[in-house]
Amino acid sequence: MNGPGPLTVVGPLTIVGLGPAGLDRVGAPAREALFEPGAAVIVRTARHPGSAELAARRSVTVCDDLYDVSASFDEVYEAIARRVIETAESGSVVYAVPGSALVGERTVRTLREWAAAQNVAVVLHPGESFLDLACAAVDVDPIGDGLQVVDARSLPDPLPLHLPTMVTQVDTPLVAADVAVTLGRVLADDHPVTVLDSLGAPDGSATEVSIAALASAAVGPRTTVYVAPAAVGWHGLVATNRKLRAECPWDRKQTHHTLLSHLIEEAYETVDAVGLLPADAPAGSPDYGAYAVVEEELGDLLLQVVFHATLAAEAGAFDVDEVAEGIRRKLVRRHPHVFGEVAVDGAADVLANWEDLKNAEKGRSSLMDDVPAGLPGTARADKIQRRAAAVGFDWQEAGPVYAKVEEELAELRAAPDRERRTDELGDVLFAVINLARHLEVDPEIALARASDTFARRFRMVEDLAAGHELRALTLSELNDLWDEAKRTDAAAG
Repeated sequence: MNGPGPLTVVGPLTIVGLGPAGLDRVGAPAREALFEPGAAVIVRTARHPGSAELAARRSVTVCDDLYDVSASFDEVYEAIARRVIETAESGSVVYAVPGSALVGERTVRTLREWAAAQNVAVVLHPGESFLDLACAAVDVDPIGDGLQVVDARSLPDPLPLHLPTMVTQVDTPLVAADVAVTLGRVLADDHPVTVLDSLGAPDGSATEVSIAALASAAVGPRTTVYVAPAAVGWHGLVATNRKLRAECPWDRKQTHHTLLSHLIEEAYETVDAVGLLPADAPAGSPDYGAYAVVEEELGDLLLQVVFHATLAAEAGAFDVDEVAEGIRRKLVRRHPHVFGEVAVDGAADVLANWEDLKNAEKGRSSLMDDVPAGLPGTARADKIQRRAAAVGFDWQEAGPVYAKVEEELAELRAAPDRERRTDELGDVLFAVINLARHLEVDPEIALARASDTFARRFRMVEDLAAGHELRALTLSELNDLWDEAKRTDAAAG
């Protein structure tokens, strides 16, 4: 915030934390400031025992009206800070907030930044934080055990739960329901959490409920939900894999090379799962059944990445965090149009920049360098074509590619021997993959679908043959059964 500009401040700006409950928990210097004669006292909200007690004993200005007229919390905090700053033009001001002035109080941070920029003195009485009482209530040492504090209204995504976690500002049933949904993604419905409310007050409570019951729990302005550490999600996967590596006989035997077949298998199974999704996914209505298969296969594939990182950590080479950080840095480095000042005009420019940056990083002498020879044929052809296209060696539209496919087919028909037919058929396949790229169709998925369709219809032919040996039927009879199978299959959608 820039504030309303340079001001003539008559008196000091004092910021007081009211603690978690009544004024009996406020220290003597802070109480003296709150009751200083002639000082204007502004409280962020009256929805707090200390604020209500203070308002009953002296004149205060509350800021709850600003919550009602502002469109967002950012606007609320901006307006509150302006009110405090503008009041400071007329004399000394005491600004009081619930809890500690240094914990979760964005208006206090804004005011202190403004005051520093304007050379205005600030007297700070931080006050007792609800976190002190919350940690005591659930027996957590924030240093020895670690502690994570998050805002229920802006939960991290993903939300790690490997540390003791305090979810603050769970002040409405709707917010509580959102927290329950987020926790329920990785924790069971019956997993216990602790609802901490009004700590420090006579009616303060710590109630254990299940995640399923959290949405209907009684919550209010001073409610925090405590979640004990759990080995779930990303951190849980890494920890579980390391435990298995240490204690499971099969996992202990594995090496990078023995895991390779599993990595390849899981990659192909993931490809198959993605092939079940609609062609425009994630656009359109989600197919939750297909996505459930994709979720499972991605998990299997992710395990292979984590397992290889675990083995590398044993060798002292790198760990899984370094893998994640390495790819993060690469993404930043190769997207200067997002993280830097480079301008691009569409996806083609992005790909061209990517290849240029990759060439520089890897010291390539040719764009054809380091295309893995072990890639499946379709994938290798596609990668080679994309590299050439990145520097403009490509048709701009699909029309000429159709013509190229027809040209290669004609050369295949004219091939005089097996050797030439092998070469010419390779050219046909290469041209078809080029066509697939221009049509934005994955050739592997297209071929897999064609194979699935053929297999499904051939099973129907077997059924339609009604016990007859297929090899005993003529080609004409088989074709008739095939046509009937196609009609039945098409009618079934």
